Amino acid sequence: MRYTQLRSFHLVAGSGGFNAAADAFHISQPTLTAQVGALEEEFGVELFVKRGRRRELSDTGRQLLAITTRLFAEEAEVLAFLTETRELRTGRLSISAVGPFHVTEMLAAFNQAYPEIELAVKLGNSAEVLDDLASYRCDVAVLAYIDEDDRLLTIPYRRHPVAVFVRSDHRFATRDSIRLTELEGEPMIVREQGSTTRRAFEEALARTGTKPRLMMEIGSREAIREAVIHGLGISYVSEAEFVPDENLKLVRIEGAEVYTYAHVVVLKQRESSRIIKAFLDVVHRARDAFDAVAGRSRV
Repeated sequence: MRYTQLRSFHLVAGSGGFNAAADAFHISQPTLTAQVGALEEEFGVELFVKRGRRRELSDTGRQLLAITTRLFAEEAEVLAFLTETRELRTGRLSISAVGPFHVTEMLAAFNQAYPEIELAVKLGNSAEVLDDLASYRCDVAVLAYIDEDDRLLTIPYRRHPVAVFVRSDHRFATRDSIRLTELEGEPMIVREQGSTTRRAFEEALARTGTKPRLMMEIGSREAIREAVIHGLGISYVSEAEFVPDENLKLVRIEGAEVYTYAHVVVLKQRESSRIIKAFLDVVHRARDAFDAVAGRSRV
């Protein structure tokens, strides 16, 4: 049995006859007759019976028509699905990220370009995010720091300076900036081990030989803010992630380069996936647009 034989039978049965099918689908009547005849001969069945000058469906033909109707309806659905997927009118993109700031910005840009794609976001620490990526539980990862890995395609997206933030009655609150050496012995509330912001800040402190006094370690940005507001110490944050508050003051770091970064990471073997490629294209455009605006503002 060949696909063309079933298709010819379906066209004839659905059109009400060989001549009608030939006219409707621009296929010669002898071709249709030959295809249906070959199908009947192969299986020893009679799909059409003669009624005078007409050929009508037999009982076997009616049962087969019910099956081919489902078959070709499924085929049409498959074609529509693949076409919509190719044109990114359907599908799902899953992203794991270490924080909400940059990934939200990326998702907004992607949703504007491809509003019918379903988006799923999961937040976690760096190890969890990389594990999701390697295990195919996500399509894209957004990380602040990434080690060299031949399996990964890494796209630098953005960098932001790290600043100190203090309670509004702290002596630094009247200042726009401080030097890292002024933090010597200062009670400090820090992020958990493995935090890329903590790593960047502590590396900068080490370069100057400065040692603040560790007060406590907290694994939540919100909890650290509350601890600073309650006067338990001062802390640090990427300027992009600082949420203004009347009880807090952001103080920039002078004379030292302390930055956090955002990288978009995918598995190299999946970068040609249409939906992943579309997301990376959006990321490139968003990054280039930001760089252009930032460049004009510096002029």
